[in-house]
This record gives sequence, C-alpha cells and structure tokens, in this order.
Amino acid sequence: MRIIVRAGAARRTLRLAQHLFTVIGILALGYCLWMYGDAKSYQAREARRFALELQRKSPAQSPAPASTIPAPVPKSGSVVARLLIPRIGVSVMVVEGADAPELKRAAGHIPGTALPGEPGNVGIAAHRDTFFRPLRSIERNDAITVSTLAGAYRYRVVSTGIVSPRDVQVLSPTGRDTLTLVTCYPFYYVGSAPKRFIVRAERVPG
Repeated sequence: MRIIVRAGAARRTLRLAQHLFTVIGILALGYCLWMYGDAKSYQAREARRFALELQRKSPAQSPAPASTIPAPVPKSGSVVARLLIPRIGVSVMVVEGADAPELKRAAGHIPGTALPGEPGNVGIAAHRDTFFRPLRSIERNDAITVSTLAGAYRYRVVSTGIVSPRDVQVLSPTGRDTLTLVTCYPFYYVGSAPKRFIVRAERVPG
C-alpha cells in the first residue's frame, strides 16, 4: 500500500509540474508576441508621423551641408532618423539612445557618436533577433540611406567585422563621414551573445 501511495504522490507531483511548465510556456510566448506586436505598432506609427513631417517640409532638396556646430542632443527615445537598406529588407525608425527601453521598439542612435546628418561617425545599434537580423546577409557596396527631417544621407558598405563588446574604438571618429551599425553576434546564439557584428559604411558624396 505504501508503494501505491508514493507512486500516486509522484504522479500528482509530475502532473503539477507539467501544468506549471505549460503555464510558464504560454505566458512566455504571450509576452514575446506582445513585445513583437508592440514594436511593429510603434514602428508603423512613427513611420507615418515621420512621413507626415517630411510632407510639411519644403519640396525635396539635397541635404544641407553638415554644420560644424553640434546639434542639441535629442531626448532619449525620440525619433532621430529612418534607416533603409533596400537589398536586405531593412526599414527601421531610429530613436535616440541604445539601452533596453529604446531597443525594444526601434534601432537606437548610440550616444556619444555623431547624430544622423552630422559629420563624423554615426553609430546605430539594434537587436540581432529583431530589426538587425537581416544584417547577416549584408555585403560590401550595399546601399544604406539614413533619412532625417533635414534630408537623406546615402552610404555604401565598405566592410564588416566581428569584435569584442569591449572594442568601442569602432565608434571612434574615422576622419570621414561614416555610419557604423552594431548588433550582437552570432546571430543565432541562444542567450547573451559574446561578440558584436559591425557594419562600416562611408558617406556617398552628393
């Protein structure tokens, strides 16, 4: 009789554990779906606002020459640009800041680097499992456009690389107008990825 009781208790414990893990899995899936939907909704809403702001501007012209006077630092979370890489299907709004709250919904301009449209090295980061996953297919000479309310700035990819997270010199000024895209690497790594994937692009004149 004791053996039967113990076996029954073990089965009940196992069933309870199964139910618990099922509930945890459903909650985790629901949270991921909510995060994905929230990011998609944010991107669509901010893209519409950005397009409307551009329409309110004067007819399209070449971007004004970059000023040597630094622009005011935007508020964290505010939209600063739109990033397009047509060949690999990247189209994402860029906000100021590259911490968790900003990167949940958008690509983030890395503070301390040049702002989009300014001379220098513009640093933009995004998660490898959301907006920057297509970077795994990027190639040399791919065209990138960074659009701001002041104009559109075109870049061409010159190199890619893999670096340590501590290798922050990739964001240092290069002597040219440069765009540096940063995401985690490997792209399909489970957990906190140990490396960073870097795309370096240079401004195209005109």
